[in-house]
Amino acid sequence: MINFRYHVVSLTAVFLALAIGLVVGTAALNGPVADSLKENVNALRKDNQQMRQTVNSLQKELDMEEDFAAETAPLILPGKLAGRRVLVVSLSTGREHTEGVVKMLQVAGANVTGRIDIQDKFISPDSATNNNLLELAVTAARPNSVPTGNLPGNGHGVETSSALLASVLLDRPAGSPPVTDADRKVVLQTYATAGYLTSENNKVAGPAEAVVLVTGQPYVDKDSAKKDESVVKIAEQFDHNGALVVGGMGSAGGNVVAVVRGDPVLSQTISTVDNANTVQGQVVTALALVQQLTEKKAGQYGVGDNAAGGLLPKLPQ
Repeated sequence: MINFRYHVVSLTAVFLALAIGLVVGTAALNGPVADSLKENVNALRKDNQQMRQTVNSLQKELDMEEDFAAETAPLILPGKLAGRRVLVVSLSTGREHTEGVVKMLQVAGANVTGRIDIQDKFISPDSATNNNLLELAVTAARPNSVPTGNLPGNGHGVETSSALLASVLLDRPAGSPPVTDADRKVVLQTYATAGYLTSENNKVAGPAEAVVLVTGQPYVDKDSAKKDESVVKIAEQFDHNGALVVGGMGSAGGNVVAVVRGDPVLSQTISTVDNANTVQGQVVTALALVQQLTEKKAGQYGVGDNAAGGLLPKLPQ
């Protein structure tokens, strides 16, 4: 008869057998498995060390290339933009390398008429923002020099306000009334007070003949597509009034560099540089503007796969 003691003895025997099997198996495999794991760990550690050395070496090479570009800029750029009036417009994504772009423009002899920093609020897809920008365009326009009838009437606040800013910050078409310094200051002050842009003392030293738009990588939030679209509209409006070079970072996604390069119309009039976050790219940004002003020719430059013009423009001697 099977009783409780029988069950206890049977279960004990089963667990004892399992325990003995684990001990025997571990003892038999411990040497080879441990040795194999140790070899793998050592190999991974060695690979990691080699990769770290490679990264350090590449970083050193990059730093040296940056130094080389910085040291050769005074040999390449001086006089290339002498007497040229250039406005610098930056977005938050490109704020960190705007100073470098400005520096190279000045090394080339450009007269930087002003620097306008467009705030993120300006490109917000919010409908209230759109309406506010439309109202500001009407409020800020000066009847004597910037008639509102010359502004886009499609109800897009970013496009309308960009057109207004371009019309007061750049040269006017022949036959159009000039914009006075007082009117220009009022327009800038209106947008600055509303938090849409900042500029040094809300003042620009006269109209410019060319613009460098400094941007960065594409936006990645839920409104990224609409924000990138707004940046393109800013570029289009400034391009209507003067030579335009976009100094960006990268050429993938939906940023303005990628959009311009993929558009057969925009790429004919707007130049782009996809590595303006580096000294090399900042030098090329100045050279691309030289090409725009002297040859009336646009080009796409940098290190991206779609930089059709190569690393830099080939300027005539």
